[in-house]
Amino acid sequence: MSHRTIAVGDIHGCATALDSLLRSIDPKPDDTLITLGDYIDRGPNSRAVIDKLILLAGQCRLIRLVGNHEEMLMQAWSDKAAIKKWLEVGGVDTLRSYGWVRGGAPRPLREWFPRPHQEFIEGCQSYWETPTHIFVHAGVLPDLALNQQPAAALRWRVASAENALPHCSQKTVVVGHTPQFSGDILDLGHLVCIDTNCVRRGWLTAVNVESGQIWQANQAGETRKNRLRSATVRV
Repeated sequence: MSHRTIAVGDIHGCATALDSLLRSIDPKPDDTLITLGDYIDRGPNSRAVIDKLILLAGQCRLIRLVGNHEEMLMQAWSDKAAIKKWLEVGGVDTLRSYGWVRGGAPRPLREWFPRPHQEFIEGCQSYWETPTHIFVHAGVLPDLALNQQPAAALRWRVASAENALPHCSQKTVVVGHTPQFSGDILDLGHLVCIDTNCVRRGWLTAVNVESGQIWQANQAGETRKNRLRSATVRV
């Protein structure tokens, strides 16, 4: 089987959807899977998502990127003042998946996370680049090289048809972060957003950037397939 380069959108603790998606993809050792960040928060089982991704790293080449939710968690690990903000954006759901119960004995936040999970999150990269594609969590400023991009763009920029311009590299930019409430990918040709809102009853999406093959799964375990409209011109 030929090598595949597959991007996976925002998971947000949706472990059932991730399991169904990976069964559909059936990753092989020669495949490269780029997970775009936001593995945690809001969904029902962030711990199971991280466990699954750690196992996945032994089945294929896994490139894991950092999302704004991982960024907020790491800030909360080192700064007590940042904990409240993280809890308000889904951190409570993440803590529950690690065994926290309201009214339980207080513990430092970091201690709720097993060491392999801490290492997984802290080892995430800001971006990944191939000869034809750029992968980031949220977006890029069009006129700056990747190594000059501010963290605010990489992890917080909103992707839309109104503000997305082609990157100066002329590579296709693949992002998550901005939920597509329709459940369909935002495909602008030069930019593809694959956050299809799984955590709010949408779909978890993966796309093979060479072939344009799309896989999707939801929290009910249902799956569907499609193809990028721009695939014939972006391969």
